[in-house]
Amino acid sequence: MAIDEWLLNIRAELQRLTPAEAFDVVRRGEALIVDTRPEYQRRAGGEIPGAIVIERNHLEWRLDPGSAARIPEAVSFDVRWIVLCEGGYSSSLAAHSLKQLGLHRSTDVIGGFRAWQTAGLPVDHPATPTPPRTPEPAS
Repeated sequence: MAIDEWLLNIRAELQRLTPAEAFDVVRRGEALIVDTRPEYQRRAGGEIPGAIVIERNHLEWRLDPGSAARIPEAVSFDVRWIVLCEGGYSSSLAAHSLKQLGLHRSTDVIGGFRAWQTAGLPVDHPATPTPPRTPEPAS
């Protein structure tokens, strides 16, 4: 199966959100948005206020509530994670991966960060990009 066909199949299983829908559910405290874009993209385009930055290669470990490398927000398999990338492609694959881990409410943003910007939703331009989240040290 070619990647384009695989991506279509994956997206058919996700309840993908428009940027406005994602903004709304995050604003209401019903979900957390995770920005997986690399630093150079966040530096160039800006960042979504309040988004949790997690590099794509660490995503599953940071969000799995059973992982020793999880972030504090990864408290259960019921957390609603909204994954965002630059254009909405790798975020679909990432959301699918999270669902495979049991994070059944995971989804992504249709069109990614570019669509978020086009919709006129809030974007910050910090002098220094937000560093990726890491687990808190064990006490």
